[in-house]
Amino acid sequence: MKKTLYSLMLSDDVVQAVDALAHRMGTNRSALVNQILAEYTDMMTPERRVQDIFRQISQILDADTDLVPFIAPNAMSMSMKSSLQYRYRPTVKYSVELYRDRDDSLGELSVVFRTQSQELLDAMGTFFRLWKQVEDQLVSAYHPMPVEYALYPGRFTRTIALPGRRDYTSADVAAAISAYVRLFDRLMKGYLAGRMSPRDVEGEYVAWLREGNTIL
Repeated sequence: MKKTLYSLMLSDDVVQAVDALAHRMGTNRSALVNQILAEYTDMMTPERRVQDIFRQISQILDADTDLVPFIAPNAMSMSMKSSLQYRYRPTVKYSVELYRDRDDSLGELSVVFRTQSQELLDAMGTFFRLWKQVEDQLVSAYHPMPVEYALYPGRFTRTIALPGRRDYTSADVAAAISAYVRLFDRLMKGYLAGRMSPRDVEGEYVAWLREGNTIL
């Protein structure tokens, strides 16, 4: 959404109150005034849409016993935490960042994990490479733009998008992201626990697609 510089005549008391509120909310004066005016005029800005999507993801996951969502006010990202059934129960954090204005991508999903176990790090790296291999075979039919992946020590990232065949509501986007993270979390835990083979992971992914889930 294009932004233009405007001059406004405001009373000093109003500016002080706005600045104080902006500081508490972790934003700045211009962003807060823009947000207030957008809400007052009922305009859906990219920031409001992102927050709406995050709120709906949180509502969807409220009943989930494996994923715990966390939303920071006015942020363009949210996180979900999950515990592995492994020694010391290490935590995996899923971070979803949504972009304001990008035609080629909706945002990025990061999977962040911290563990001192080299065995677990190796196993998770193997799963992430398997996941990319499976998606390389299945996702290209849905997206004209290739999905971008990156694997770092303790971190896996993936761009996320939605097929461009129709307009998606905030509820559509929230449902798609929630379902995808749930699938990833479930299959990763099954693989790391030794309950699922690479063929099982691929089969579960295909079955998930056949259920009508929206690919990211």
